Amino acid sequence: MDYKLEVPLSPELEKYRDRIEATIKPYIEIQTQNNNDVNWWESKFGGFPYLPKGFEYPKTCDGKYLFLLAQLNFDEIPPLDGFPDRGILQFYIADDDLYGLDFGNYANVDNPAVEQKFKIIYFPQPDFQVENMITNYDFLPKPEAFPVDGCCSLQFTKKYAPISTSDYQFTELLGSEIDELFMNPEIEDEYLEISPSFDHKIGGYPDFVQNDVREYSSNCDLVQKSKILLFQMNTDCNETVDIMWGDTGVGNFFIDESALKQLDFSKVLYNWDCG
Repeated sequence: MDYKLEVPLSPELEKYRDRIEATIKPYIEIQTQNNNDVNWWESKFGGFPYLPKGFEYPKTCDGKYLFLLAQLNFDEIPPLDGFPDRGILQFYIADDDLYGLDFGNYANVDNPAVEQKFKIIYFPQPDFQVENMITNYDFLPKPEAFPVDGCCSLQFTKKYAPISTSDYQFTELLGSEIDELFMNPEIEDEYLEISPSFDHKIGGYPDFVQNDVREYSSNCDLVQKSKILLFQMNTDCNETVDIMWGDTGVGNFFIDESALKQLDFSKVLYNWDCG
């Protein structure tokens, strides 16, 4: 599908309009809501998850409890091509100084996405009968080093945007000449207006405070295939929830397109970085 920019561009960027428009993708913008009263199955950041009775609560490889980073109920989310149209997708990470990220895994070309301290769980057909859910989480300790403090509900809006400036394919798709244009901060700011940075999002293009991790792990087949941004959560502080990735960073999860089509979330590439 061809997407068009519906905004005028400066003469410097206008010459690249066709290239820019060719990179436009739909994505789901996520906005946090000032609502602590979120039920078990609703989409949320933080809080306690939807889990059916009898389901083993997720833990790290050494038996420590993971904590819910985000829960996405696709019944509440606008349709996005290639993504689930129903079910609940959950992201759990460890409560430690690295938020469950093992930086050494990027050097492990056999399995850089091994879920030792994070886990992705998908329930394709959740049971919304409360009596069939786990509702007592008193067994969980209070997290001490977790990026999300509090719990909030979410609102979703489908949007469209071209490639982000921090995506490793940016120069490849738009041409090396555009890097010279961005030496002018006004031109860079103009581009950021049409490709907003650091949203909470599903799909679209990722943002990084430092560098795209996929660029520096290109020797690994799994990393090369992890081109789909499954989910991104940015630093965000408001009245209901505080989200802080290190020093105002961003966390993201990537997946292979074929795995996403099969709803196979067993090999997801997780990364976060900060300034």
